[in-house]
Amino acid sequence: MRILYLLIPMALGVVGVALWAFLWAVRTGQFDDLEGPAHRILMDDDDPRIPRYRAGAKKDKSLSE
Repeated sequence: MRILYLLIPMALGVVGVALWAFLWAVRTGQFDDLEGPAHRILMDDDDPRIPRYRAGAKKDKSLSE
C-alpha cells in the first residue's frame, strides 16, 4: 500500500510532462501542415542528379566505363 504513495505522484508527473509536450507542440505549429510533406515527396524534381549526354559535347571517358 505504501508504494501507491510513490507511484501515484510519479504517474501524475509523467502525465503532466506529456500534456506539457503536447501543448508546446500545438502552440509552436507542429500540426499546422499535415499533408504538405506527404505531397512534397511525390513531386518530381526537374533537376537531374546525373547530367545528360549532349550530342555536340565530348563524351566523358569515366561515364562510358
